[in-house]
Amino acid sequence: MGDKSFGLNPPTVERIAQEIKSVHELEVEICMVIGGGNIFRGLQGSAQGMERTTADYMGMLATVMNALAMQSALEDLGVFTRVISAITMNEIAEPYIRRRAVRHLEKGRVCIFAAGTGNPYFTTDTAALLRASEMSCEAILKATRVDGVYNKDPESHDDAKRYDEVSYDDVLSKRLGVMDASAIALARDNSLPIFVFSLDEAGSFRKILSKQGAYTKVHNSTVTQQE
Repeated sequence: MGDKSFGLNPPTVERIAQEIKSVHELEVEICMVIGGGNIFRGLQGSAQGMERTTADYMGMLATVMNALAMQSALEDLGVFTRVISAITMNEIAEPYIRRRAVRHLEKGRVCIFAAGTGNPYFTTDTAALLRASEMSCEAILKATRVDGVYNKDPESHDDAKRYDEVSYDDVLSKRLGVMDASAIALARDNSLPIFVFSLDEAGSFRKILSKQGAYTKVHNSTVTQQE
């Protein structure tokens, strides 16, 4: 949503698409899992009195809208994509079929997974780890507003310290808020490293592939902090 408080900001979508294209040009296979918080968050709807299952399904539909916007932006740049939805909607997206999705990657297409897991009570984070595990991905790259994982909220505390690396167990025990507990547990069980970075920094997505730039790696390791 860029600097807006709601909805889609086309320049922001286009900028993110450029970042994806720059990595795609390296012949890296890319799966994207897109949230819908800029349009509707199920938890917020539930907190305001809406029935939780209904609110979550509305949130899933919001992710489909974002996925279609990203598809349009990428294909305008010449990057072929497929939007794959966990909720059947044949007129606008493919249903999730793992073998078909793998074939899309083999053909050089970017797979954009929408509608979460298709089930209420599961977050976009959990959907990302589930799809990554199913698609045999090598790593999870989580784009956020900040350049990694901090010991406290860097937007509220000037003395916040960023971790260069942090273990799954420490993320859970220290409640660092990288992803929800289910997603972190799934990453740990499948030994999937998570790279947390800011997509607001130009070229940050591509830099991670060459171990450059600012980010935090979450994996099975000892904790080190950047001073």
